[in-house]
Amino acid sequence: MKKHAKPRPAAAAKPAPEAAPAPPPSATTAHGGSLDERNEAGKALRNTVPRTAHAPWKRLADRRDPVELLQDSDPDRLPELVPIRYGRMLQSPFAFYRGSAAVMAADLATTPTTGLRVQACGDCHLMNFGGFATPERNILFDINDFDETLPAPWEWDVKRLAASFVLASRSNGLADTVGREAAMACARSYRKRLREYAEMHPLEVWYARVTAQDVLDTVPPSIRARLQARLAKTLAGSGSELDFPKLAGVVGGRTAIRDTPPLIFHPEGARAPDFHKTLDSVFATYRETLAEDRRVLLDRYRVVDAAIKVVGVGSVGRRCWIVLMMSASNDPLFLQFKEAVASVLEPHAGPSHHAHHGERVVIGQRLMQPASDMFLGWMTAPNGRQFYVRQLRDAKIKPLVETFDAELMLLYARL
Repeated sequence: MKKHAKPRPAAAAKPAPEAAPAPPPSATTAHGGSLDERNEAGKALRNTVPRTAHAPWKRLADRRDPVELLQDSDPDRLPELVPIRYGRMLQSPFAFYRGSAAVMAADLATTPTTGLRVQACGDCHLMNFGGFATPERNILFDINDFDETLPAPWEWDVKRLAASFVLASRSNGLADTVGREAAMACARSYRKRLREYAEMHPLEVWYARVTAQDVLDTVPPSIRARLQARLAKTLAGSGSELDFPKLAGVVGGRTAIRDTPPLIFHPEGARAPDFHKTLDSVFATYRETLAEDRRVLLDRYRVVDAAIKVVGVGSVGRRCWIVLMMSASNDPLFLQFKEAVASVLEPHAGPSHHAHHGERVVIGQRLMQPASDMFLGWMTAPNGRQFYVRQLRDAKIKPLVETFDAELMLLYARL
């Protein structure tokens, strides 16, 4: 969220009922002028939208039923997977929260904003952060989910993130005081970091990052050694090398992805004689969105197989393909082709200026992350559905939030 998108014209945003935002500041205010001038411009916004205005939330009389909002997207999902989506959301209030970004977007759209817009995540909860490897094989900690990214009010991401700490704390059986402290620690850390960024020059902000060592320096000694061992194991091999024994093997005399329905399966179309010809055509389209040096690297691999894989909570039912590729020396590479549709923020923040939603996700990720997956790209399937592409899991480290006690929840909030 530190790499700001240029403010879009006020006309592009849908006015929020009972909470019309302040006029967006000019590009000069947001990105130019001296530090003192920008500080004064920010303080002046408090006269229009005081900080206390963010505290209350009022349920509007015409508020749509949350379940109806969720069901709006059901017809466009794979029908056999929709029950899995709701089954995962029913596990806990926190699981429901993870899968209901559209509901929160609708609610946040009625709240006050200062008019400052950033490249927002759109689904900024604590489970969408974690560790991942850069192309240089360093581990960074950052946000790692961008399906809903869009230029939008900065407040929306911060409020969704803070609220997620309250629900995660409750889900872990921690007292509400812990959830409140974690939410406040998260917002306080965000405020302090943004203050630091404001005093840096643009390139310093662009290259700012949270490294694995930064994370190790914050954790208690009792778990530091365990985390160091996990980091070392993650970097010992690529994500695809670790995933291959779990996901693929020799099936019917050839290397292929193993079916483990209903979570991994080959749909009927994947059995068709011309499927691989279609797959090669789709792959060529994706290849053209990569930089030339990445194409040279990708060309060292050949497409072997593809299957549907159920991922996440809110994404369940969207078409998500995993593609197995092999090098001449039989080294595996898994790519994920994930369906991209309109962001849940668009009804409230205005449409994306990218005609292709896969491109919207890729550009948003590149703006928000200090380093991004080297195989990020996008493509359109023959049926017109849009996808973005990335490595399935490239040395990714998912925080085990469900195991956090009060101390770790507070540390994670600050991080």
